[in-house]
Amino acid sequence: MSASIYSNSSFTDSPYGLKLQQTISATGTSSVTIPTGINRVYAVVIGGGGGGGSTATALNGAGAGGAGGYSAGWTYVSTTCTVGAGGAGGNSSSGTSQSGTAGNSSVYGMVIAGGGAGGISYGGGGGGATVGGGGSGGVSGAGGSSAISYTGAPAAASGNPATIGYGGGGSTTAAATGTAGGAGVSGGGGSTATNTTGTVVAGAGGRGLIGGGGGSVVTTGSSTGGAGGTGDFYAGGTGSSGTGTSFGGGGGGGGYTGAGANASGVNGGNGGSGGGGGGAGCNNGIAGSGGNGVVLLYY
Repeated sequence: MSASIYSNSSFTDSPYGLKLQQTISATGTSSVTIPTGINRVYAVVIGGGGGGGSTATALNGAGAGGAGGYSAGWTYVSTTCTVGAGGAGGNSSSGTSQSGTAGNSSVYGMVIAGGGAGGISYGGGGGGATVGGGGSGGVSGAGGSSAISYTGAPAAASGNPATIGYGGGGSTTAAATGTAGGAGVSGGGGSTATNTTGTVVAGAGGRGLIGGGGGSVVTTGSSTGGAGGTGDFYAGGTGSSGTGTSFGGGGGGGGYTGAGANASGVNGGNGGSGGGGGGAGCNNGIAGSGGNGVVLLYY
């Protein structure tokens, strides 16, 4: 005889038997109304994902953005809520390489989640993340380290995807195959790869509760952008693949409440809610934006 907890109505994903009453996804600060008589709220807070990097350098790719931070816990009732926007993806259409910007923090009461780090354009090292966000994908230097999580779990080291922390570390580069972003509750961004000929594959975004974006590559041979990191609830987007210099964008990372977008040509895919944006290749590539944060209130 076999039994499954998943068919038992006594088990639920709702914390402490509470019900999800409000999902707030509009970015910026907005008002919140909690019914009279309720003095404490259980909040799940997701920060904005980091935007992917782009490069204007011929036959080069860029690193991807890290996932936004995750935080959850009891808090006093607040009449306002802040949802952090995802970071902007770099845009090399003007002929200038651009790193992605970091995602913004989300806050309800005393529950705070920071944003993921922005992906790095060609030639830069990795940037750091805040309050549990995933690190950025590296290019010619090391990827960015993650932040310490809200639970106090240690940060994942730069360029060490084997380290499991509450924020996955960013990755370093390799010749023909980029390195995946570190795994963790918030996945790190994938890296590019340095070869310019032959078959080249960028690093995938780190998987976790929220996924990091996939790195990008551009080569005269076969280019495959990194897939966005798979989240616990939603998949990351696919990287662009093909022969020649018109492919190689990275997919967006899977979010907390939505999937990451697929890459298109050299352009990166946007992250799902809190997911990191995919990196963009040369040839006027536009990287994916990080997914906006979200706040869920249970009472």
